[in-house]
Amino acid sequence: MARPDRYAVIGHPVAHSKSPAIHSAFAAQTGQNLCYERLLAPLDGFAAAVRTFIEQGGKGLNVTLPFKVEAHALADTLTPRASSAGAVNTLKITDGHILGDNTDGAGLVTDIERNAGVALSGKRILLLGAGGAARGDPAVAGGATGSADHRQSNAGESRRVGARICAICGCDRSVRLRCLARALRHCHQCDLGQPRQ
Repeated sequence: MARPDRYAVIGHPVAHSKSPAIHSAFAAQTGQNLCYERLLAPLDGFAAAVRTFIEQGGKGLNVTLPFKVEAHALADTLTPRASSAGAVNTLKITDGHILGDNTDGAGLVTDIERNAGVALSGKRILLLGAGGAARGDPAVAGGATGSADHRQSNAGESRRVGARICAICGCDRSVRLRCLARALRHCHQCDLGQPRQ
């Protein structure tokens, strides 16, 4: 049997990542011979960790925090969406050449429109966070949400917005994503889901 192709998710921290389980299950379902693991890179050693991975025969990496901007700088070639986003979450390695892509925005839009059944065109969008994944948002990167009006916030602003929304919905717990999501779904005192007039 041939040696499995080697892939990994690289980040710091990375122990929480579900990517190995997801990709291994997908590979088993599709009959692909691959090994997918977690790769903890030192905060000051991302490029070296990627080079070592390549030297050991690695074929591709999914990049998570805090390395998406560094991955953009490391890639030999960028897809148009990665170039526009200024961040990379996928590194494809072919004969030592590194191709950087950003699938964050496309994945987010597909999930919201196809899986949640919510059309984004013409909607106002509040994007909480301003890291590498947020850069992949099509509204930020000039992508496909049509005339969507969007607002991007940093972590501090996200906490303030979340606290305000939780106050509106009556949540007395710390701001948590599930509370924020519930508040956004049920809050009739804000117009976050309404097109701008």
